[in-house]
Amino acid sequence: MASLLEMKEIFRNADAVCFDVDSTVIKEEGIDELAKFCGVGDAVAEMTRRAMGGTVTFKAALTARLGLIRPSYEQVQKLISDNPPQLTPGIRELVSRLHQRGVQVFLVSGGFQSIVEHVALQLNIPTANVFANRLKFYFNGEYAGFDETQPTAESGGKGKVITHLKEQFHFKKVVMIGDGATDMEACPPADCFIGFGGNVIRKQVKEKAKWYITHFDELLKELEER
Repeated sequence: MASLLEMKEIFRNADAVCFDVDSTVIKEEGIDELAKFCGVGDAVAEMTRRAMGGTVTFKAALTARLGLIRPSYEQVQKLISDNPPQLTPGIRELVSRLHQRGVQVFLVSGGFQSIVEHVALQLNIPTANVFANRLKFYFNGEYAGFDETQPTAESGGKGKVITHLKEQFHFKKVVMIGDGATDMEACPPADCFIGFGGNVIRKQVKEKAKWYITHFDELLKELEER
């Protein structure tokens, strides 16, 4: 296992940095916001807490939550226009600095493609660098499930995405940054995991992550030291 100093060295020399989105790049949990918007907020928030704690499989939690919400295409679009995701302070500067250094930035999320692509646009991240879950709709716009073939629909899916990125782009050093259990378990294949507690602190992640931060300024400072 890498020491904290070694992890900082990996981060400074990374070819690619993968960010979780909900409660990391943005302040909210997208699925909880969608649930509130559709009138089933409390029930779904409780399911999210259990999923984040790692006590149920991600796919089981996602299926159950979406089964309660049953969002229509129109509701998802209205949520994005009426309540756009709020970027976490410091993320815009950090992504910009990584881009300046020639580092590839990816958004790897158990959230929904339409919401995550909206976030990517704000951060100048190409949509090809977004890996997230896809909602399915019938022709009339009613909810028709989600694409279960996406790697991010499963526990361990973020690790599968990182393995794919390493194989496709021959990255030597990939860093994963996130707040939850699904982010931590992506290392390995990620070479370094940085726990983020700026929006919400997950006890399990705070206790187990060797490198735990609460503000993205801490990572900006690391980059400036080189």
